[in-house]
Amino acid sequence: MATISLRRGNARLPPEVNRVLYVRNLPFNITSEEMYDIFGKYGAIRQIRVGTNKDTRGTAFVVYEDIYDAKNAVDHLSGFNVANRYLIVLYYQQAKMSKKVDQKKKEEEIVKLQEKYGVSTKEK
Repeated sequence: MATISLRRGNARLPPEVNRVLYVRNLPFNITSEEMYDIFGKYGAIRQIRVGTNKDTRGTAFVVYEDIYDAKNAVDHLSGFNVANRYLIVLYYQQAKMSKKVDQKKKEEEIVKLQEKYGVSTKEK
């Protein structure tokens, strides 16, 4: 009970801290059970989603029940070695993820317009 009161006594957490973590550089063959073993040491986990298709392999989302558990996991697991790969553990930020999607959409739109009007960016 003393640890809970100490954790809540922290001044303020930075605004980017949240319960959802984005993990990169995972081994492609890691299982959900192994993820629970690694991340479960830092608190109760609500959900883990491991990327399985070509674009998302090596990544995962880990959702903790408590924001302080998520902060503890980021502090301890960033740079942690799993199967000779160093984990990159970040707080999930919806704004940054949607910017990447918007960028892809804009690039696709530009390609369509170039095809429509016969404009080529390749040098001849």
